[in-house]
Amino acid sequence: MSAEEGYPTALGASSRESITLLGTDLARDVMGNVGFGELAFWLATQRRPTAGETRVFEAVLAALADHGFTPTAIVTRLTWLSAPDSVQGALAAGLLGGGSRFLGVTEDCGRFLHGVLAAAGELPTDDAGWDALALETVTAQRAAGRFVPGLGHHVHKDGDPRTPRLFEIATEEGLVGPHLSLFAAIGRAHPQVLGRTLPLNGAGVCGAALADLGLPLELLRGFALLARTAGLIGQLAEEIRHPVANEVFLSVDLHNRSVAPDPYEPETLGGSRG
Repeated sequence: MSAEEGYPTALGASSRESITLLGTDLARDVMGNVGFGELAFWLATQRRPTAGETRVFEAVLAALADHGFTPTAIVTRLTWLSAPDSVQGALAAGLLGGGSRFLGVTEDCGRFLHGVLAAAGELPTDDAGWDALALETVTAQRAAGRFVPGLGHHVHKDGDPRTPRLFEIATEEGLVGPHLSLFAAIGRAHPQVLGRTLPLNGAGVCGAALADLGLPLELLRGFALLARTAGLIGQLAEEIRHPVANEVFLSVDLHNRSVAPDPYEPETLGGSRG
């Protein structure tokens, strides 16, 4: 295989004398000079973010790092209880639970907003225009019997404290783009359709902010998982010092109750069985 037929990468490469990362010398130019959040953005886009982009991106990571005893945190602690020799297994177990109900909303909201914007063609230029697009969007979702990703929260029913803060940071950095603008308008317009006011949740606003930063939509959940990895390490650190996983396990194990079998009956297709 010739040099031209090799495996090109602009990421990490090593020689006997040095390590190159993103076209720079890792030891001399990156270590001690580039923060981890900035580096994560740089790795994903292969362009170095501005200071404002880094601030918004790291605010998103902070917002998504930990949210208490969520299923992802519980399963990480329980896996550690079962296999304390496998830190990687405990972390992986928690990350594998990042889906449509927890963590996945970041990706779902970013993709949803992007789809609406792409279909809209020419984008609004003022709040009235954004509100009209938002009203149309929520009405269509309601008619189709679908939820609007990022709208509503099971705990923060009166407002997710992360949402206004992320809008504030993005505004300060001049990085409120069309995704955040549409998401804010959905927050204003949806009561006209739903007849009640729901909060814009933190995971949703994070998805909108990441999309406005120009990050790949396919990786939005990956950034949520990156943030939650730090949170799960914190969960494990606390579990080691102040364990609760065994109590969780025993609470379920000692309170199970036997019931009669409930046989599964598959639905019949094309009439009754003959």
